[in-house]
Amino acid sequence: MIKNKYNIRQLNIKEIEQICDNHTCFDESFLEQMAGDSREGVKKLYKKLKRKNDEHSHLEGLYVTEKELWSQNYLHVAGVDEAGRGPLAGPVVAAAVVLPGFVELTGLKDSKKITSSLRKKICIEIKRTALDWSVGTSTVNEILTYNIHWASLLAMKRAVCNLSALPDYVLIDGYNLKNLNIPQKRMVGGDGLSASIAAASVIAKVTRDELMKVLHQIYPQYGFDKHKGYGTREHIQALEKYGAAPIHRTDFSPVKKVLSK
Repeated sequence: MIKNKYNIRQLNIKEIEQICDNHTCFDESFLEQMAGDSREGVKKLYKKLKRKNDEHSHLEGLYVTEKELWSQNYLHVAGVDEAGRGPLAGPVVAAAVVLPGFVELTGLKDSKKITSSLRKKICIEIKRTALDWSVGTSTVNEILTYNIHWASLLAMKRAVCNLSALPDYVLIDGYNLKNLNIPQKRMVGGDGLSASIAAASVIAKVTRDELMKVLHQIYPQYGFDKHKGYGTREHIQALEKYGAAPIHRTDFSPVKKVLSK
């Protein structure tokens, strides 16, 4: 964080802009000076800088658990999350991500709270900067055999085991993974509490969405490219018209209800 050593009123807008571009975080007195400046150019810079500062503070909060573990010499911490528990069709996809330390992943948060275009952009950056990442899936047959809960845990365990090397510690969104001989911590709502889990949620969501687009090519009548298998009105209408495809979760209540007719 840059400590306030400037008198904003003695600087022109170009000089202030250079300061803002060269730093990622600013103390409150610097921001207060900018907020109190009457120049329109400074006001615009202040709004931009405030967003940047808030984003950095948000990211700092997401790394609290990882920093504690790194300080305890757990150097390779994997975050794990899944996507696709709720849809009526398609597999569950999980991801595991090992970050190299604090990475300025702008916009990183729970994947459900990010637009599709931003998810794709962040996903590319995560894959570029991560020490390691992987995905794991559970098929529709496994969902029907074990139920969605156990199939989700299976996908997450596969994601961890698919890493190029087993991590020192695992942070998991929601549930502990059984028969995994690695120290782990379950974090309810972990995709909003941990950078590693949030990164995993982004990769899992983007991967599953892309997979549903592929399945759309095989079963175009259902519109999987739009709703990704979720129970939208359009999807239910397609089920009523065409019946279930092999990738539908036939024991899920909305599908079962349509098929019973």
